Amino acid sequence: MKIVIFYASYGGGHLNAAKSIEACLNKNYGNLDVELIDCMKYVNLALEKLTTSAYRQMAKKMPWAWGRIYNDSQKGPLAHITSRSNKIMAIKLLQLLRKINPDIIISTHPFGSQMCSYLKRKGKIDAKIATILTDFAPHDQWLIGKDYTDYFFVAHDKMKEYLVSKNIDEDKVFSTGIPISDRFLADYNRDDILNSFGLSNNLKTVLFFGGGEFGLGKTRTVEIFESLVHYIDNIQIVAISR
Repeated sequence: MKIVIFYASYGGGHLNAAKSIEACLNKNYGNLDVELIDCMKYVNLALEKLTTSAYRQMAKKMPWAWGRIYNDSQKGPLAHITSRSNKIMAIKLLQLLRKINPDIIISTHPFGSQMCSYLKRKGKIDAKIATILTDFAPHDQWLIGKDYTDYFFVAHDKMKEYLVSKNIDEDKVFSTGIPISDRFLADYNRDDILNSFGLSNNLKTVLFFGGGEFGLGKTRTVEIFESLVHYIDNIQIVAISR
C-alpha cells in the first residue's frame, strides 16, 4: 500500500505531526510505502519561499497581524483567494499523484487537503483522503472540500462536535488528539530526573514553555512566567526556551 503524507512549512507543528505519523506507520506496519512531501514547496517553490518568509516575519514582529489573517481566512475575500489559488496549484500536484499513485493521502495542513479534495471532486484521483487537523480549535479552511474527504482526525471531542455541526458524517470524524512523537510514550524514572536537575520531590513541578516556533506571543509568555515566579509559592519551575 502506498501512502503520501502532505505537510506545509508554516510553523513546525504541521511537519512534526507528519513526521510522527510517518514514524508510526513505518514502525508498526511493514507492508507500507510511505512518502513525506511538502506540498507547497512541490507545487510552487518560489511562492512557498515568499509566503513562509512572510509568515516568519509576521509571527516574530506582528503576531496580532498574523492572528487577524488567521481568523479572516475562514471567510470573505481572503478565504476565496486561498481556495481559488489552491485549485490552480492542484494541477501541478496532480502530476506527482499520478506518478506515485497512492492508496491513501494524509494531509497535516489544510492546503494539502484542499488541493486533493478538489482533484477528487474533478475525478482526477480516487485515493482515500485523510485530514489531520493540527489545531486545537476548528478553522473552516480545514473543511474546504469536506464532502470529498474520507476521514478527519481532530484534537478533542469539541472539535468533533463542530465538524458534525457542519454536516460532516460523524463516522468520518475521529477524536484522536494531535499526533506526537513516540518519545513522549517512553518510561522514565521520576526521581532520577528530579535529581539530575537538582529539583525536590516534595514540591509541585511546573513545566513551562510556549511562544511557538517563531516566538508568537513572546511578551505575554514572559509576563506569565514572571507571575508564576513572583506570586506562587511552593512550586518549582522547569522553563524551556529557544
